[in-house]
Amino acid sequence: MKNIDKRIAIFSNHKPQSKEICQLLIQKLRQNHFVLTDKNPDIVISIGGDGMLLSVFHKYEDQLDKVRFVGVHTGHLGFYTDYRDFEIDKLIDNLKLDTGAKVSYPILNIRILLEDGSIHSMLALNEATIKRSDRTMVADVVINHVPFERFRGDGISVSTPTGSTAYNKSLGGAVLHPTIEALQIAEVASLNNRVYRTLGSSIIVPKKDKIEIVPTRNDEHTISIDNQTYTFKYIEKVEFQIDNHKIHFVASPSHTSFWNRVKDAFIGEVDDEI
Repeated sequence: MKNIDKRIAIFSNHKPQSKEICQLLIQKLRQNHFVLTDKNPDIVISIGGDGMLLSVFHKYEDQLDKVRFVGVHTGHLGFYTDYRDFEIDKLIDNLKLDTGAKVSYPILNIRILLEDGSIHSMLALNEATIKRSDRTMVADVVINHVPFERFRGDGISVSTPTGSTAYNKSLGGAVLHPTIEALQIAEVASLNNRVYRTLGSSIIVPKKDKIEIVPTRNDEHTISIDNQTYTFKYIEKVEFQIDNHKIHFVASPSHTSFWNRVKDAFIGEVDDEI
């Protein structure tokens, strides 16, 4: 694909540094004869942090089979980062050499079924979390049609492999490599005593299995999907499963491997000295 054929959309957060990098990148892309457009792009560039990339993912979630993403980070090192703000020339060079290669990660499909028969379908790149709005949530957890446990606590989070390093990790969940197409259930402050009992640890669920959360009370619940929160009443159940589509990133020499991302985000440089 020649530069003139590549349609690129660019989005940045509102930080001055991000806006400055955005203008510089627009100028250099135009100089190299790329087509800049928000409509039906081939590549979407996110400038800012992981939250910005989540936002552009949802903006183009109905075009995932056609779009590839690139993350440029302008703050602290983020997880969805291929380039830093001082690597714009490197990004341009890699885009000029781009052959359409991609690195793909699984995403989460969420179906919210209400008692009136209506269904709300959504996608998540990182995770979806359900909580009761004002008090302890009580809900049955069903895995692959097997009634597994009755949960009592603040809430339940279901994450993708890439999302395993986000909220899931703060809940004590495991870090999963994205080639392992599985979901992870993590409890949010569960109640465990002689009367109430849950497994207490995170659960890895394979791709083929569906997770169902069935609230026992029909009052108000909040469902957070990545960086957006929704409120629903009279939920019959919420279904979670790996989606048939994936998110695709531009594959280049600068696309950081998953384990390097984990190391950079949480460990940093290892000191060899004892």
